[in-house]
Amino acid sequence: MKKGLRWLVVCMIVATLAACSTGSRVPPAPTTPLSPQPPVLGPLTGSLNHPKSRWVPVAWSELPGFADDATHEGWAAMVSNCARPNAAFAPLCPEVRRLAIAEPDAQRQWMTERLQPYRVESLAGESDGKLTSYYEPVYEGSRRPTTQFNVPLYAVPAGLVPRRPWFTREQIETLPEAQAALRGREIAWMADPVDAMMLHIQGSGRLRLTDVDGTQRTVRVAFAGTNEQPYRSIQQWLQNQGAGRVSRWPDDTKAWVAQNPQRVQQLMWSNPRYVFFREEALNEVDAASGPRGAQGVPLTAGRSIAVDRDSIPYGTPVWLASPGPSVQLQKLVVAQDTGSAILGAVRADYFAGTGPEAGKLAATVNQPLKLWVFWPK
Repeated sequence: MKKGLRWLVVCMIVATLAACSTGSRVPPAPTTPLSPQPPVLGPLTGSLNHPKSRWVPVAWSELPGFADDATHEGWAAMVSNCARPNAAFAPLCPEVRRLAIAEPDAQRQWMTERLQPYRVESLAGESDGKLTSYYEPVYEGSRRPTTQFNVPLYAVPAGLVPRRPWFTREQIETLPEAQAALRGREIAWMADPVDAMMLHIQGSGRLRLTDVDGTQRTVRVAFAGTNEQPYRSIQQWLQNQGAGRVSRWPDDTKAWVAQNPQRVQQLMWSNPRYVFFREEALNEVDAASGPRGAQGVPLTAGRSIAVDRDSIPYGTPVWLASPGPSVQLQKLVVAQDTGSAILGAVRADYFAGTGPEAGKLAATVNQPLKLWVFWPK
């Protein structure tokens, strides 16, 4: 790694350590969690059956590329993890923090001494899975509706009950009672319904807002809850309509919308799931990190993944290996998030980062995957 980039990583870790020591950066529990927290597991002594996976103990030599990873980059996610660790890892956090600025060889030695790797398999013994990717988009927005900015983003409506189905996307946009429940809950307005849908799919993002007084600033709109309706892929809907393979999201979708403007509502309503947001201010530390995942800690670009919590508990270090074709990955990551489409034993969604370049990468990743988890000995 180049010296300047290494120094940046060290500075970010030191800043995180300082935040952890004061407690000021420990995030509060999400007001509307995706679902109940999974049960905390005790130390493992052998193969263990989870609701959706089996963990098989293996030698460190089984992990492809373990000796070559820039482990100190992944350590930022390990330190972040210690803001809300699961019970098994909490006793190790003082050691994790002390090693934050250690050399990669020292960090690898600590892992081999203190942790045991386990290969993740399905209950049927299948170790091959699928990797996708997501990111934090950045869009323009307005504090008030205009002829250009007319697609609202809403905060959680009063009376929404977690895990109880609410109005569908179509009903939210057409039924008077749904509109009444959301009146006054507008956070901001966006200009493009496809961009707004992307924000709903990713679950969070940043808005460069023009306030009522004309001033501009960037805020984060973070996941706060959903209408608890099922997620349906609008790309799949487009293919079912004869649009062909939608391989470049959102470009292909926007091209279809430009040719079929009269069917935009039909396209959007094909996904009944609707996401509600909360606004978060961005200071310098927040701007350098990703949004908070389901674990409640900020995601680290290239080092955080979303998983099925019935396969891997939040806060678990994971060795991820994927041969491509979009990107070849062999690296340390941490399970810190989840998603409605991330289901199965060997299934992960790779957090690519923030902004357009991260979005380009995320849009191309759909490839084979193998996972190993690390658990205290």
